[in-house]
Amino acid sequence: MNGALKIALLLSVFAVIPSAAFAAAPSDPAMTTKTANGKIWVDPKGMTLYTFDKDKKGEKASACVGACIKEWPPLLAPKGAKASGEWTLLPVVDKNGKTQQMWAYNGKPFYLFLDDKKPGDMTGDNKDGFHIAKDAS
Repeated sequence: MNGALKIALLLSVFAVIPSAAFAAAPSDPAMTTKTANGKIWVDPKGMTLYTFDKDKKGEKASACVGACIKEWPPLLAPKGAKASGEWTLLPVVDKNGKTQQMWAYNGKPFYLFLDDKKPGDMTGDNKDGFHIAKDAS
């Protein structure tokens, strides 16, 4: 394959990737996207992320436990994940009672909402002390 053909193929691939995919570095656990509600955080599948009023910046663990964590699943980190930059890890007891690591950005843990079924759903905003995680930049 000649150089010009390689470049054309590469450009055609990038043309179909949504712009939201470029809002985070490849190693970031979430990205920002523009919506009618402003610039918000979403997980790699495009699901809306939320913050919890009871979580205080700099706490050593999630304030969402028990029944809360069943309705508001944490943005879990894979085994071996490492904190980097504004991304930190906090211990959380998941819905099965197992302690895992969850992602927090700028000191605030991120959660999903059980009733959000598809990317773009934002049904958890202002419910039970949870709010859409908005990008302040």
